[in-house]
Amino acid sequence: MSPEIPRLFIWLEAVDPAPFFVLSLVPYLAFLYWAAKVRGFPRLALQGFRMTLVFVAVTIAAAIVAQVRYGKLLADVDGLHGGAEAFLTLSNLLVVLGFIQWRPGEQVLRPGPQGPCPPEDGMPASES
Repeated sequence: MSPEIPRLFIWLEAVDPAPFFVLSLVPYLAFLYWAAKVRGFPRLALQGFRMTLVFVAVTIAAAIVAQVRYGKLLADVDGLHGGAEAFLTLSNLLVVLGFIQWRPGEQVLRPGPQGPCPPEDGMPASES
């Protein structure tokens, strides 16, 4: 192993990950925006992806409670950690169920300015 590798790990250890976490929300929010605009995206799966943001918020709140109330990390307070992880489980379940129910090529009718929009090929959604 080259001597630069251990120095890299030492340098990375000092890097604060918080800005990277905040920056990672930008592409995720862009994905959510795009998924909401795509007519064929499964609505239940979209709700699951949105629920991931709820998981993040609950996890942050639980981590603060764990630190202030117990003086420990969230991972060391089983009740709070398990409760926060339940939101991740729920969001994953919604994503999976959304894609299980979805059929490729199926158009999801979303209301437009003049009511529901028909699929672009002119066929009703049930026949495409």
